[in-house]
Amino acid sequence: MIDATPHVAALWWAVVASGLYHGVNPGMGWPLAVSSALMEREYSSLYKALLALAGGHLLAMALVLLPFSALLWLADWQREIQIGAACLVIALGVYLLINRRHPRFLSRVPPSRLALWSFLAAMAHGAGLMLVPIYLGICGTLETDAGHAAAYDLMQTHGGTAIVVALLHTLAMTVAGGALALGVYHWLGLAFLSKGWFNLDIVWALSLILVGGLSLFALH
Repeated sequence: MIDATPHVAALWWAVVASGLYHGVNPGMGWPLAVSSALMEREYSSLYKALLALAGGHLLAMALVLLPFSALLWLADWQREIQIGAACLVIALGVYLLINRRHPRFLSRVPPSRLALWSFLAAMAHGAGLMLVPIYLGICGTLETDAGHAAAYDLMQTHGGTAIVVALLHTLAMTVAGGALALGVYHWLGLAFLSKGWFNLDIVWALSLILVGGLSLFALH
């Protein structure tokens, strides 16, 4: 019997890696935390902003993952669900490659509502969808037996896994984004945000396609 432990560990590391990637991406909001602290001239504002961004991101991750956890009790259709999710992620990546415009509604959210902005940004960029194939892969490694086949038990197990995945991912995102925010706040200043902004839009879209493609490959 093949030991699946390395495979499981790789999936959990993928959750962390995607969180670090989201945190480094300016599009997930860390520059807004720096701007908030510099404009308010209060160091504590940086941490408050980071917490607000983390809260919005966590909510977005959970709202995307939990519906899939509810679907997974359909044991006979798990493979089809995974294929559908992978294709959805690839489709979003292709769409973002074609349509480079940033969602205009994000600019209309007041700076004081960072949690709302973070939630909408994560949803608009498909940040939660990137996690879905990884999450489904983790669920596929969970041991089930005849006594554990009840829909309620399966939904409870997968729902708990979804929350853990969302929490771990958001923690990694906050650490990465927070580290960059602190560096810019202490040493580089607000001017860096206007001159040193790096655009990861193409990389983001390609990463969605890559995650979806790898998920489809893993099913064969």
